[in-house]
Amino acid sequence: MTEAYTRMIEAMMESGQEMLRAFNPGLEGMKVGGFDKLFPTMPADIMEMWFGKTFNREGLDARTRLLVTLAGLTVQGAVVPAGLAEPQLRLTIRHALEAGASEREIAEVIWQMSMFGGLPAMRQALEIAQAVFDENKEANT
Repeated sequence: MTEAYTRMIEAMMESGQEMLRAFNPGLEGMKVGGFDKLFPTMPADIMEMWFGKTFNREGLDARTRLLVTLAGLTVQGAVVPAGLAEPQLRLTIRHALEAGASEREIAEVIWQMSMFGGLPAMRQALEIAQAVFDENKEANT
């Protein structure tokens, strides 16, 4: 591994820790050992594009990032077997709420994706969102 590649991995991990703090402060101290070994042959310019320029501190705030992620996961529900993305949807919805998104905004993002992922994907994501909303209400009472 070159020194430049090592620096890039370190910068990516630092950026990831900042995103974790923004998304869910409880995950701030999470350590991902051996992450560099997950991408041993990925070209540096690809890594820089994904993690250096895309996930930058001056870019989208955590709430917006999570709503965009929710949109992508909703559309993905149209092409993957039912329930495959459910854990990711649940986690993203919980984090979006923590980052300041309202239930209405979350539902609007999911509804908007019906044009791209279809009605079955939207319905599935809305059901998951409603379950998360209900769980949050139960936990707060």
